[in-house]
Amino acid sequence: MSNKKFSNALDNIPQSTPPIWFMRQAGRYHSHYQNLKTKNSFVELCKTPSLAAETAIGPIESFDFDVAILFSDILFPLESLGMELSYSPGPSFESYVTEDNFKDVLKNKFDINSLSFQGEALQRTREILPEDKSLIGFVGGPCTLLAYAMGLNKNRGNLNVSDFQWGLLDDVLIPTISENIEMQLKAGAEIIMIFDSSAHLLNTEDFTKYIERMFNQIFLKFIKKIGYYAKDYVDYDAIVSMNESKGTCLAGIGIDSKEPLKNYFTESRDYFIQGNFDEKKMLLPNDSMKLELEKYINSLSNFTDRQKSGWICGLGHGILKETPEENVKTFIKMIREAF
Repeated sequence: MSNKKFSNALDNIPQSTPPIWFMRQAGRYHSHYQNLKTKNSFVELCKTPSLAAETAIGPIESFDFDVAILFSDILFPLESLGMELSYSPGPSFESYVTEDNFKDVLKNKFDINSLSFQGEALQRTREILPEDKSLIGFVGGPCTLLAYAMGLNKNRGNLNVSDFQWGLLDDVLIPTISENIEMQLKAGAEIIMIFDSSAHLLNTEDFTKYIERMFNQIFLKFIKKIGYYAKDYVDYDAIVSMNESKGTCLAGIGIDSKEPLKNYFTESRDYFIQGNFDEKKMLLPNDSMKLELEKYINSLSNFTDRQKSGWICGLGHGILKETPEENVKTFIKMIREAF
């Protein structure tokens, strides 16, 4: 039970029309989600498997996306490790991790059963999902969880990783994420996306060290089962080069809208590419959005199906809460008509 276009993209089989899904497609822009939120908190929607499934399937029914994604949050593993997490409406922690207090803040030994609601949500989603739709899971990247745990996620500068922080990554966060990935795959997710939106905070040297850890400890453990997304001028070339040197173990890479997608349309590529229409352009009035999308389509229209193989169409980052639903319908219609 999966979407044929999505399966083709994962297998790098040439096809004219790409599969489509958006990061945060089950979210605040969508009336279905807003209706559920009138009766339930965000945490209840995430941690009640039947509600998480109902939330995840909403955009499939409204917009006919090819792929459903687990409805959850990247920060729950930090809660499992002992951090006091609340949402009002955005996430916050009672205390942030420092070198002095980390044993008190990260007071729990990670137990995968604390995230069993994610596995159950995936199973419930698959039960109600049409057979011709795919289902994927996701986790936050270890670097992004480190940034949230230490209150650095809104940092505008470089993060020079200390020995203490490398220790947290190696001994706590990477093993935790690895267990979470394994659980979601066993529950029925076809692939797992790693959303690492704070990885751009790493300086060039540290990013190379970090991404090598990701390959050795996660991507090579789950061969062709992981898609990796980072943003804001992160060194995609380093990811691509290392993926090729490691036997193309990484299933695919998400590209943000600052990077020309056409740079990755090569016949030799053996991994999927996801992206990357600018999510901010989805906020424009419908006619203006159409013009921008036409430009985007034209920039990709001269490539062969072989060159475009593995393309999963989406946005450069998560869909914004102010996005009109009409624009989502227009996007999907225009992409399917153009390719």
